[in-house]
Amino acid sequence: MVNHPWVVYLIAYLGVRVHRARTAPSRGASAVEWVIITAIIAGVALGLATLIRTLVEQRQTEIQNSFGGGGGKE
Repeated sequence: MVNHPWVVYLIAYLGVRVHRARTAPSRGASAVEWVIITAIIAGVALGLATLIRTLVEQRQTEIQNSFGGGGGKE
């Protein structure tokens, strides 16, 4: 799961945001707030994507089973 492209992108993106927050003294508090908000939104989006994927795969399995496995055999 850690090597998934979205996870790698999210880690890199948040790393850049945290670095900017720590090195910009005049914008520190505001930047930290944005990092936290971004992390929360990204987490919710990732959770929803995982949930939707699971539900679609379950429905796909149900449909395949209703057609006898989906192999096209009669």
